[in-house]
Amino acid sequence: MAETQTKGKSKRSNAMREIFIAKLVINIEVGESGDRLTRAAKVVEALTGQTPVYSKARLTIRSFSVRRNEKIAVHATVRGQKAEELWERGLKVKEFELRKGNFSITGNFGFGINEHIDLGIKYDPNTGIYGMDFFVVLQRRGYRVAHKKRKFGRVGVSHRVTRKDAIGWFKKKYDGLVLDKKKGQE
Repeated sequence: MAETQTKGKSKRSNAMREIFIAKLVINIEVGESGDRLTRAAKVVEALTGQTPVYSKARLTIRSFSVRRNEKIAVHATVRGQKAEELWERGLKVKEFELRKGNFSITGNFGFGINEHIDLGIKYDPNTGIYGMDFFVVLQRRGYRVAHKKRKFGRVGVSHRVTRKDAIGWFKKKYDGLVLDKKKGQE
């Protein structure tokens, strides 16, 4: 009996079980190449302090006038303390409310905002207003074993971050609300 109690306690206080933000991906989808895309890249660069990466279209879609391999979006991956700062600024825009559908089975989650100026960036008439997507990847310590080149291994099922773990982490750390339905629906 005493053994199971100590196991339960150690599982809660185990440093390997702590969940943290591995990375935050900020994406602006413009849908066309040219001047609008370069202005969106400036917004991402001003927000993250990193040079953004351009994403290309995989398919030609004539109704959207998008050709294959045309640059249509821009994104940047942020890690560490900067990722947490940007994530909290994005959450303030959403008022710490996310839907259950925002969380994936693997414990990752994301959301979008309509205007980048809500994050505290000053409005510039030359740049315009862009919406953007935030996507957060959560991990526990020890995930490196699956990615290292030499003596790699697998992350066990009990150690992976699940949807339930991610929702619990979000509620506990940020006192956030997870809604079952969209805003306005009852």
